Amino acid sequence: MTNLQGKVALVTGGSRGAGRGIALELAKAGAYVYITGRSRGLSHDERHKGTIDSVLSEIRAVGGEGEAIRCDHTRDSETEAAIRRISSEQGRLDILVNNVWGGNERPIESKPFWELPPDHWSHMFDAGVRAQLMTNYYAVPLMRSTRNDGGIIIHTTYWDHYKYIDNFYYDLAKNALVRMAFGLSVELAADRIAVIPLSPGWMRTELVLESLDTDEEHWQEVTELQASESTAYIGRAVVRLAADPEVMSITGIPQQVGSLAAKYGFTDVDGRLVPVFKVPE
Repeated sequence: MTNLQGKVALVTGGSRGAGRGIALELAKAGAYVYITGRSRGLSHDERHKGTIDSVLSEIRAVGGEGEAIRCDHTRDSETEAAIRRISSEQGRLDILVNNVWGGNERPIESKPFWELPPDHWSHMFDAGVRAQLMTNYYAVPLMRSTRNDGGIIIHTTYWDHYKYIDNFYYDLAKNALVRMAFGLSVELAADRIAVIPLSPGWMRTELVLESLDTDEEHWQEVTELQASESTAYIGRAVVRLAADPEVMSITGIPQQVGSLAAKYGFTDVDGRLVPVFKVPE
């Protein structure tokens, strides 16, 4: 198993989806994992949806360590307070996974720009792009102050060689995250902090499973999910990137989970090497 013992990680938007999968895999690899999100509690309904507390329980169940911090990343004061707490408790931050995203508040429809609701902007940019930007703003000084063997920042996004993603706002927001990572990679190169925009494939998030009336135990019965990947798959990609001593060679360059699986030799939870998901031509 890849060893991240002694590393401190923060996964934003860690209550479900890719964030949950990444947090669990980092914890299994030995990192101390902070997870942030807005939902708390362990009631039956909240456990079904996923909360930062339920994910923290999962982390501890697999022998991992970490803490849950309730944080609305659209509120700068809460983001600053979360980073201040990590600094106070750990004095360092080695791995930052910028995964917070508010872009699914509305269905992402395939319609022309002029037929789309303008509030896609606030969902995808205020609760997505800007939220990730401000997390960087408060976290980067702490990461730079660590002064050990560098660090890594991951931006979860979607990217397929700059092909159009079929929703104007979604395409714009996801490519903004790619460009944000590139700019940071230039500015943090001297600190040996790699910045990677990371693109998963067709993930079986809780939202996807619910929309197809299935669950993680029965997804193989659903035709539409045959080429899908678990949220652990992107988590395993993050772990390999964080442990790669040569990761600076790809800083700023968009990466796809399927390609990293082939490069690093990991598989999904069912033993498959799931290939890169391609934007339909």
